Amino acid sequence: MTSEAFQHIAGTIPSQPGIYKYFDAAGTLIYVGKAKNIRKRVSSYFNKTFTTYKTHELVQRIEKIEFTIVNSEQDAFLLENTLIKRFQPRYNINLKDDKTYPYLVIKNEPFPRVFLTRQKLEDGSQYLGPYTSVKKVRELLEFIRRTIPLRTCTLNLTDRNIEKKKFKVCLEYHLGNCKGPCEGLQPKADYEDNLQQVKNLLKGNLLPVIRHFREEMKTNAENLQFEKAEETRKKIDFLANYQSRSLVANSRTGDIDVFFLHHAPPENETSNGMAYVQYLMVSNGAIIQTHTSKVETHLEETPEEILVFTIAQLRSTFNSEAKELVVPLPITYPDNSITVTVPRSGDRKKLLELAEKNVEHYLQELREKERLRLNLKSADDLKALNQLKEDLQLQELPLHIECFDNSNFQGAYPVSAMVCFRNGVPDKKNYRHFNVKTVTGINDFATMKEAVLRRYKRLNEEGEAFPQLVVIDGGKGQLSAAMEAIDELQLRGEMTLVGLAKNEEELFFAGDQSSLKLPYNSDSLRLIRRIRDEVHRFGINFHRQKRSKGTFKNELEEIKGIGRNTADMLLKEFRSVKNVSEADLEKLTALVGAAKARLVYAHFNH
Repeated sequence: MTSEAFQHIAGTIPSQPGIYKYFDAAGTLIYVGKAKNIRKRVSSYFNKTFTTYKTHELVQRIEKIEFTIVNSEQDAFLLENTLIKRFQPRYNINLKDDKTYPYLVIKNEPFPRVFLTRQKLEDGSQYLGPYTSVKKVRELLEFIRRTIPLRTCTLNLTDRNIEKKKFKVCLEYHLGNCKGPCEGLQPKADYEDNLQQVKNLLKGNLLPVIRHFREEMKTNAENLQFEKAEETRKKIDFLANYQSRSLVANSRTGDIDVFFLHHAPPENETSNGMAYVQYLMVSNGAIIQTHTSKVETHLEETPEEILVFTIAQLRSTFNSEAKELVVPLPITYPDNSITVTVPRSGDRKKLLELAEKNVEHYLQELREKERLRLNLKSADDLKALNQLKEDLQLQELPLHIECFDNSNFQGAYPVSAMVCFRNGVPDKKNYRHFNVKTVTGINDFATMKEAVLRRYKRLNEEGEAFPQLVVIDGGKGQLSAAMEAIDELQLRGEMTLVGLAKNEEELFFAGDQSSLKLPYNSDSLRLIRRIRDEVHRFGINFHRQKRSKGTFKNELEEIKGIGRNTADMLLKEFRSVKNVSEADLEKLTALVGAAKARLVYAHFNH
């Protein structure tokens, strides 16, 4: 739209607060803006010479202008942010964040359940979050499961169903993890009290929970229930330790939102600028949420405009109710109920410095990842890794992947193998094999646990980097055993572990009921197959080398007159020494002949 064309419609634009929308010739919304005076603001686009090519290009594309009048500048600000988030116009600031963060939901139902979800539904349930640290949330959920009895079943616990005694208590009741509301053994008021403690925990408000447990411990002690009192004391110690790890400022600091901005202007007139905003959500002096946002700028936005826009988006995303903003530069935030602080010293200044350090660390990681990407062997490797990251919803590109597998000979002589892939290709100098040391007999789960424990205990002690992804070749039992090793080392959250079903080529995460099927013939599945085949090859070769060196010696070879070939033949047929010992003479004779069969039979049946 030219300046002359605009003059014909300028008089129809109101001089009131509101938002304006620019559309191109195809009717696509390309820009949304807010203004205290709509006419004055829109006129400025056509009455001055812009210094950037991008802004000039925007004006040239405008074919239609729409506006909406609101009551105040604050209302205009809120409406602008809503429209930008919904339509993401091409020329507006763009928050480059497409992650789906998990929520904790308190389900809208009788005796509500509490669980983790990535789907926020309009079902009347209470959603807490979203959370950026799944590790921290799972840690709290595990504590809740062990200390605050809530149901996990999906029964419809209406008053009528309970009165009719439709349900019976399950194992969770007998384990002490549930108080049996399904049979009417727990009143609603008591359940609601437990639920309130959970809400306090999840919101970072630990003092009421600690106070509640102290009263419970005192009551137990007065009733001479000393074992229960000791259990409650351990709960208090856990929360006190958890609070001390979280507390970074004075608890009197209250609830505040801390934001730090690093602004990188465009490199040239046709490129977009980038900004990085670090967000710390602080409750009672403890940081309960952290997030770094990458913001793409298109026009002549100032650092103040970028910061105000990003603050509004992040506060909306993370449902912040804090009444104070701590920022590095003066801004005008169009909400009179919010206090804006630019600290010079004290706890707020320390929090702002902490946010700055996080931004610097984030930028350093970006530079390192870019360097690693340049080292990838081919574009196909990068494509496969990116697809795997998307399919598994990983937080980082899995540039370092390790895969474990157990190997044995006909059910005997277990060993474990691990292969390492870096940048999508084998890193053979970091392959490892493990002779089983702590497991007696054939126990695939214990063997997997030993291998994983030894591998990451070593990396942890040597200060080496952990892989982004660990693949456990086996079923849910092997994955659970591997997770036990990770938990013993207190490394949960440092890497992502997935199990790979041997026959179905399905992936699953620990605790998930359903598996994940990668798209057939996708780059990500081809990479997983390649890693699996490599760990099989490496494990089998290692096992074969040990056998050829005579490292393995079994009971069959100790029978006088029975050599290795005969022993191998028996194991191949009967799968284990135990099955050979239980075989009758007729079956043995059919396989190895009468003379050797009598020797074997006599050895086990003398």
